[in-house]
Amino acid sequence: MSLAPPIPKATRRRHDREIVALAVPAFGALVAEPLFVMVDSAIVGHLGTAQLAGLGIASALLTTAVSVFVFLAYATTAAVARRVGAGDLQAAIRQGMDGIWLALLLGAVVIAVVLPLARGIVDVFGASATAAPYATTYLRISSLGIPAMLVVLAATGVLRGLQDTRTPLYVAVAGFIANAGLNAALVYGAGLGIAGSAWGTVIAQCGMAAVYLTVVVRGARRHGVSLRPEAAGIRASVQAGVPLLVRTLSLRAILMIATAVATRLGDTDIAAHQIVLSLWSLLAFALDAIAIAGQAVIGRYLGAEDAVGAREACRRMVQWGIATGVVLGLLVIASRPLFLPLFTGDPAVKSTALPALLIVALSQPISGVVFVLDGVLMGAGDGPYLAGAMVLTLVVFTPVALIVPTLGGGLTALWGAMTLMMTVRMLTLWLRARSGRWIVTGATR
Repeated sequence: MSLAPPIPKATRRRHDREIVALAVPAFGALVAEPLFVMVDSAIVGHLGTAQLAGLGIASALLTTAVSVFVFLAYATTAAVARRVGAGDLQAAIRQGMDGIWLALLLGAVVIAVVLPLARGIVDVFGASATAAPYATTYLRISSLGIPAMLVVLAATGVLRGLQDTRTPLYVAVAGFIANAGLNAALVYGAGLGIAGSAWGTVIAQCGMAAVYLTVVVRGARRHGVSLRPEAAGIRASVQAGVPLLVRTLSLRAILMIATAVATRLGDTDIAAHQIVLSLWSLLAFALDAIAIAGQAVIGRYLGAEDAVGAREACRRMVQWGIATGVVLGLLVIASRPLFLPLFTGDPAVKSTALPALLIVALSQPISGVVFVLDGVLMGAGDGPYLAGAMVLTLVVFTPVALIVPTLGGGLTALWGAMTLMMTVRMLTLWLRARSGRWIVTGATR
């Protein structure tokens, strides 16, 4: 890629407009999502420590469960964008409808598992005797909203594939406002306690899903697309989603291993690790917004059989990823004196977190390349390669991370291992992008 001729100025400007138009609203929607949990925590926290602890356990379980199915958004975006590029909006919406049906099926399965096993799942995660009842209550009620959450993922993928990231932003903001109002009204106004918080979130998620379904159904009727599920389309969604599921599970395993290692390092290190990880996750939202633009744009170019356009868009997005990473890294370095006191007043935790924060700052350009190329290859439907690359990364990262407590270096060494993990990801993705094997044109891969 680096040996390719320069992108013409007019082409760069066109790509820049596309990236900004898609990435900025996508970033807003991404940031709005975790605010749901923050609002719940702020409201439930005033009920008592046990209630807040129960919410923390249940929300972590729910967040993990939903994040595992994020392939519903990623795979649907790529499939729909390809058909949009091929000029077949009917087939694009048809594929999107099948992705939504798959989301409903998976949601029903999750409910069937969680409802009867909620208390046992909570106990496995070591909830105390006082927090467990609250965690169980919240988990059981909130699980009823999982189908809606998964529909939101799939429908978001449909709209992204249609090059629309504004509607997901509007829905996310409206959902956040509704969730805050419902939580306050049900927890305190109706006196339902933590159950009110759970019901408020379920209602808000169902409302968001209803809005998405209205938008997609209108599009389906406009283009004469049947609303009935098609077995072949659902199978295609599953086939595209399985490799991305493997990728996601491997990434979650990396994050869990890192947390487990930080726990072994001691209370100060795990506290500092949570601070650094929260910032790392926040930075990821900014980079993921560019990746989402990559999914939509690359899929469209490949569907239109424009291999040159796809390659040029990929190069320009990588440039955006590097530039954004540099800016984010400088912001982290400049804001660290203000950032750390927001989370802790403990000098030991601050001094432990500071070197790790610097490592995160310096590694942001690497992260920028990783997120962008991840999005590009997802948009190309290159899921099997992404799955294999992430499994390889997990294999490399695991022994390096596990040996940190033995060799020493503490949290700084652990985040050095995290940077190694991102570097391995960058190399595997860059090699694939440079090879051009991901460029498969046509309405389907």
